[in-house]
Amino acid sequence: MADFDLIVIGAGPGGYVCAIHAAQLGLKVACVEGRETLGGTCLNVGCIPSKALLNATHQLHEVHENFEKMGLMGAHPTVDWDKMQAYKQDVVNGNTKGIEFLFKKNKVTWLKGWGSIPEAGKVKVGDEVHTAKNIVIATGSEAASLPGVEVDEEVIVTSTGALALGKVPKSVVVIGAGVIGLEMGSVYKRLGAEVTVVEYLDAITPGMDAEVAKSFQKILTKQGFKFILGAAVQKAEKGKGGATVTYKLKKDDSEHTLEAEVVLVATGRKPFTDGLGLAELGVELEKRGQVKIDGHWATNVKGIYAIGDAVVGPMLAHKAEDEGMAVAEVIAGKHGHVNYGVIPGVIYTTPEVASVGQTEEQLKEAGVAYKVGKFPFMGNARAKAVFQAEGFVKLLADKETDRVLGCHIIGPGAGDLIHEICVAMEFGASAQDVALTCHAHPTYSEAVREAALACGDGAIHA
Repeated sequence: MADFDLIVIGAGPGGYVCAIHAAQLGLKVACVEGRETLGGTCLNVGCIPSKALLNATHQLHEVHENFEKMGLMGAHPTVDWDKMQAYKQDVVNGNTKGIEFLFKKNKVTWLKGWGSIPEAGKVKVGDEVHTAKNIVIATGSEAASLPGVEVDEEVIVTSTGALALGKVPKSVVVIGAGVIGLEMGSVYKRLGAEVTVVEYLDAITPGMDAEVAKSFQKILTKQGFKFILGAAVQKAEKGKGGATVTYKLKKDDSEHTLEAEVVLVATGRKPFTDGLGLAELGVELEKRGQVKIDGHWATNVKGIYAIGDAVVGPMLAHKAEDEGMAVAEVIAGKHGHVNYGVIPGVIYTTPEVASVGQTEEQLKEAGVAYKVGKFPFMGNARAKAVFQAEGFVKLLADKETDRVLGCHIIGPGAGDLIHEICVAMEFGASAQDVALTCHAHPTYSEAVREAALACGDGAIHA
């Protein structure tokens, strides 16, 4: 008899959700995690701590920029960085302890240590070998760096180091204009740092709807960000009091340098599968290092599955969670399903940026006839009342059937607003279905309805 029905390796969002759901389905489950706390990168050094710092610094921005406009007078607060770091850690601790409680509640065994798979059906943790009918690889990802850029997590940092700097730097160079770079750049910009973003491509936020990306860059520039686009970073070197970044402009191959107290390397992430023993097992990998899986998250080795950042697809915690639940269903003999066409993406800056479904560029490339419904937050009473009237909602619908194909939002609460469209798309709704649904006034969500109305006879308030 096997020790467990399922052993999950990794307790990040994909792994812990998979373990808990499999236990709910009646399986005997263990989860391997080498960190001192559960939750993986997301809860410990990613999504959650970064949102704490984004919240704290947004409040600081509001005090300095908007309080007096509302008649809230008085001395402006100063920043106690150590206290802000302690607040961030309290948020992390509360969440990681919550998962520990959920493991106990659902009778999931935590195997503490780093795991490897010596052979199918066996997982080694430390000196102990445990047997399992099924194994799920949910080991997540790690920060990817660049040649000539040596990370020390003090001066040249990844997101991990950027979350725990010893002091607030006066200047930051961010390499990479993706989600992580812009979120952490926002934190330090609001704290008073001079932030320069160096991006290899000619636009920020690769893959985003081009119109939204252009508007987003304009807004961030107004906030004080500096952007150097079309620039290939050659190296980053530590020096006295900071680091020097050398880059070449693609348009003329000219070489330039930038100096800053801190350099944040935000050039994406790569699957973390080191030490699992996958090569020895014969587990097939994709060209870019992801674990190769079939439509049921199974590898080519019987009884071994993989999910989350370790496999192909967007490296998002909620995508990993969906896959974790789905593969638990499959292993329990049920039907697991993930709708990869309806996975939202969010950037938690101010304004927030959120999207789901296809972009205009993708629809054009696919030759799909579509229509666009747009509505500016300038026409939304609630957004104007809180000084967040920049941005817009953009809804894309099939020209013939009116079925919603995608939505892109830049504005207040975009990360929450997008889910109305996620649900609509999951049910195959039309733009008219959204337009005919009563939305409470005054809410930001009215802007979504107005964009849906704009796909038909026209928005009311624009």
